Amino acid sequence: MNEKTVLAVDPGTSKCGMALVRRRDASDLELLWRAIVPSDDLAAKIDEAQTIAPFSLIIVGSGTSGQKAVHRVREHLPSMGILVVDEKNTTLQARERYWAHHKRRGWRRMLPSTMQMPPEPVDDFVALILAERVLLEG
Repeated sequence: MNEKTVLAVDPGTSKCGMALVRRRDASDLELLWRAIVPSDDLAAKIDEAQTIAPFSLIIVGSGTSGQKAVHRVREHLPSMGILVVDEKNTTLQARERYWAHHKRRGWRRMLPSTMQMPPEPVDDFVALILAERVLLEG
């Protein structure tokens, strides 16, 4: 299986989560970059992601502002492939992923991670999960 790099976007009304992910083989994914950016900065951040690693596909979540994000991408990069992916359950999965990447301290260690809200947005982890859905299941 060939190496493939994608940019995933979790679109929202005011902000977007983004994750640049590379698949090396059937089960090996590498997170190259992730960010949470104002929705109006999406095009500029797509350009930033391209300087990190070229990608051939942008994955967009089907949620809140999905169509608006697709329109922005098409205006900015008309020839880029775009795949819209169902966002079902991604927020809950992203919360768990946040705690896997950020060690819980103090009282947070006492409660299960599924019962805790992260202290910051998790839109970038949602984007990572969208990329995983495409690269690992597709």
